[in-house]
Parts: sequence; C-alpha cells; structure tokens
Amino acid sequence: MTKIVEVAAAVMLRADGREFLLAQRPEGKVYAGYWEFPGGKVEPGESIRDALIRELQEELGITVTACSPWLTRQFTYPHATVRLNFWRVTAWDGEIGITAPLEHSAVEWQRTGYAATVAPILPANDPILKALSLPTTMAITNAEDEGTERQLERLEEALQAGLRLIQVRDKGWPPAQRLWFAEAVCRLAHSHGALVVINDDEEIARKVGADGIHLSSIKLAACTQRPDFTWIGASCHSAAEITRAGELGFDYALLGPVLPTPSHPETPGLGWPEFARQLAGNTLPVLALGGMLPTMLPEAQQHGAHGIALMRGW
Repeated sequence: MTKIVEVAAAVMLRADGREFLLAQRPEGKVYAGYWEFPGGKVEPGESIRDALIRELQEELGITVTACSPWLTRQFTYPHATVRLNFWRVTAWDGEIGITAPLEHSAVEWQRTGYAATVAPILPANDPILKALSLPTTMAITNAEDEGTERQLERLEEALQAGLRLIQVRDKGWPPAQRLWFAEAVCRLAHSHGALVVINDDEEIARKVGADGIHLSSIKLAACTQRPDFTWIGASCHSAAEITRAGELGFDYALLGPVLPTPSHPETPGLGWPEFARQLAGNTLPVLALGGMLPTMLPEAQQHGAHGIALMRGW
C-alpha cells in the first residue's frame, strides 16, 4: 500500500475572506515554479495545527494567532500520495517575507471567487479554489410560513447587507407557485451577484436559470452521478453522507441539526463537539445547519465548518 504523506496546508485569508494567498515553489523542489497554498509535511508526533504553525514560521516568517480546520483532500502525484489538511488562517503576527526570509520564489494575494492570476497551480489545489468561492452564509427560504411578499422584502435587505447564497426550499407549494417564487428569487439574487440553488427540483432550477440544486438526504442516497449544474450541494446528517456527497463530486454539504430549532425544540441536535467529530477528514466545505444565528459563524468555523445555513435567522 502506498504511504500517504500528511501535509498541513494554509488557506491564509485577509480582507474578511475576500483575498487568499498563493505561494510559488522554489527552484530545487519537486514542481518548482508551481503555485500552491503554503504549508508542508506533518512530522511524526506532530499535530496538524502545530505543523501548520511551524511551517508558516519557517516558510513565510509569520506566527499564526488564529486558525481553524476546514477540509481535507487526498491526491496522488507521480512521486507521492499526499493528504492535504487545509486550515483557514485568519490572523498572524509579523510580515510575510519581512519578519524572516521567504522560502518561496514569490507570493501573491488572489481575489476569492475570481480566476487565479498566477499559473501553473498544483493540480491538487484546483477544487480548493472553487470551495473558497462558496459564500459562508446560506439563507434558506421559508416563504410558506412567512409569505412571499415579506420573504422577498427580507431577501432584498439581506442581499444589500452582503448575503450571497440562497437556497429556495418551500417544497409544499404547487409547482406553478414554486416556479414563480424561484424566478423572483433568482432575478433578485442575480441582480446582487448572489448564487441561488433550488432544493430537489432540477426542472425548476433549469427554467429559472438557477446556479445549482440542493439535494435532500433522501435524494442524495438515490443519486448515482453528479447532476449537470455549476453548484451541487446536499443536506447530510452524518459523516457517511458527507463522504457520499464528496464521492459524487458535489461542491458542498449541510450538516445538522447542530442545535435545537424552533420547529423541533425537543431535539437536542448534534452539539458542537459531535459536529466537529463528524467533519473530521471531510473533503467538502460544510455549512452548519440547525439553530444557527449570524453571530455563530466564528464558532461554527472554529469547529471545522465552512459557514452556516439559516432558515429563520438570516
């Protein structure tokens, strides 16, 4: 069996996550000249977090002060099979390449959600660039309870405040009513540059020009191949379901409920420790679902989430 090399990889973020850092491999190393996320091998007996902090001190001359786990990808190069443990790094002391010598040929800040301005990039990092462009807050519609007029008003307000990802749910409506509402949401969201995914209905998604679809856990279990949309996500209740979504090439997953919700107050939810345990080794960005509030985003990310999904709290 091929030995797997554990690697700690840093997704360094600034400008509230709108920019990330890529570094160019220096001469004398395998794939010299290629661009990658900074980091390096995990030494025996070393935690991934400790390896990350050490590598960034050695390579960039900075001391990490805030970081959190994000996702894991495995990739086989001709010379080795590596498991890349990506962590978000959001705060550090020192200046890159100034506090200590820079071990890379160069570093460049890139805009999240835009095509990279440097090339070539190590192939293992391609899926990470798309994952980074996924907004960290998803609003899930609940117009069946709130009414379409009020829901669209609130969406307008949220979009003006920065919301960039909406899931159209409202599955109890007749098809014509759901189609009308989905069209209205897409028109509104796209005018603000936001993404829209439709829950469990490919036909409506195509008719309204949605950016993708979001599958329920039931539809995920029956799915045999990735649907042909730019963005595909799924609702999951366990690590096994997240793994299934990853095997199908999905772009993200929701995991929950994490906390009790107004609709099911008697259900305790996973809780943050179990949520983090279920995410260990996940290959997809995962948003925490269930009892979320906007103020919980930092806590969710500290437990390995990409972000949060809210039905009532957005």
